[in-house]
Amino acid sequence: MAIGVFDLFKVGIGPSSSHTVGPMRAAAVFVEELRAEGCLDQVTQLRVDLYGSLAATGRGHGTMTAVLLGLEGHYPDLILPAEVEERLASMAETGTIRLAGSKTLDYAVDDMVLHPLTVLDRHTNGMKFAVSDEAGKLLHQATFFSVGGGFIVREGEEDSALQELDESHQGLPLPFRTAAELLEHCASRGLRFSEVMLINELEMPADGTRRTEDEVREGLKHIWSVMEGCVESSLHREGLLPGGLKVRRRAPDWHERLLKEDKDRDPKYWQEWVNLIALAVNEENASGGRVVTAPTNGAAGIIPAVLYYALNYAPGMENATQEDKDDVVVRFLLAAGAVGVLYKEQASISGAEVGCQGEVGSASSMAAAGLAEVMGGSPAQVENAAEIAMEHNLGLTCDPIGGLVQVPCIERNAIAAAKAINATKMALWGDGEHRVSLDEVIVTMRETGKDMSNKYKETAMGGLAVNVVEC
Repeated sequence: MAIGVFDLFKVGIGPSSSHTVGPMRAAAVFVEELRAEGCLDQVTQLRVDLYGSLAATGRGHGTMTAVLLGLEGHYPDLILPAEVEERLASMAETGTIRLAGSKTLDYAVDDMVLHPLTVLDRHTNGMKFAVSDEAGKLLHQATFFSVGGGFIVREGEEDSALQELDESHQGLPLPFRTAAELLEHCASRGLRFSEVMLINELEMPADGTRRTEDEVREGLKHIWSVMEGCVESSLHREGLLPGGLKVRRRAPDWHERLLKEDKDRDPKYWQEWVNLIALAVNEENASGGRVVTAPTNGAAGIIPAVLYYALNYAPGMENATQEDKDDVVVRFLLAAGAVGVLYKEQASISGAEVGCQGEVGSASSMAAAGLAEVMGGSPAQVENAAEIAMEHNLGLTCDPIGGLVQVPCIERNAIAAAKAINATKMALWGDGEHRVSLDEVIVTMRETGKDMSNKYKETAMGGLAVNVVEC
């Protein structure tokens, strides 16, 4: 199906959309198929193989435990952090899982087979599932790829998925895959990015039915409420982040200091508040908390931080009503989603495929587009803001220390949020005319990702991952 705003902004758990959310979804889909085929009761043996980046950095990213939860039938958008903790504790104590939520099977993290140096043809984030009966007869098997942002693709269905995508595009009122096509719709119909996205969103089936405009608005307001809840949860959790790097949570202390120093919300503190929101979201993500992929978990703090800026520091928001603020949230996320579609369909949002430019770079570009939209930018200025933000994230590598989404990921979200705000300000001071187009930058990002050494694409074999000693 064509990619919609609710595909790009999904509720899940940390710390990684490609290494946690995607694998959990794939495992859950696999056991759903077991149940549908009626062979669940015959299963006595399970094999899980993880390839490439999933195997190389999976322990730090929570891949293995996410797979176990998926094999129990849990989905990342439905399971709550407390339930995650309860189930993982039970698995560790008993050495068993409840396959598809019902059949007890001896299986643990150490039973998974890892192939860190083997990359399957479709994508570096590959995983294979297979189950057999007591006699060793293969009952069911499947191979999936986690392609970024929680999206999964099944082996053998790539061509049909592309064909389905083409057909679904043709059914949209205002189809676009490039910024040029998006701008043409805006020019010919007198629309903004958010309006084009909304018109298409109303034609995208959700659970077999189409959403109304009110349902789209309520859905996006819910997405923002989850982002806010993520921040609120993070501000009340002190101590060290899990994983052994001994990274200290900074958001609670920073928040306390800001409340003391900025009692009247002086605009001069805007960047401190933006930094705080970005850090809070990604500290919560790093601890396995509930977050929104935006468009990935590793970049989940950028859009909330920039949207916070829009609601609190953009001109005209001083006396805004709640209805005004809700409208800003909806238009921001729709415009950001329109740009996210361009990255997802023309390039990649997977750090394991194109480096962190595909995650943090895409999120920064999306956030700049959303902010420019709600600050009154023309479609040309919105496109310019998105282009500036990505142009200055080109070549960004993905080299997390210990495979944990902590260093440099958490601070990188705050830096990229500020880049998005500055990109917007630069674009709004212009007239929309600029030398480099967003489409050219997206293609450049894709090609840069192809040329980038695999050491710098979420493999923990280069950069900070090898030059900083783990404690």
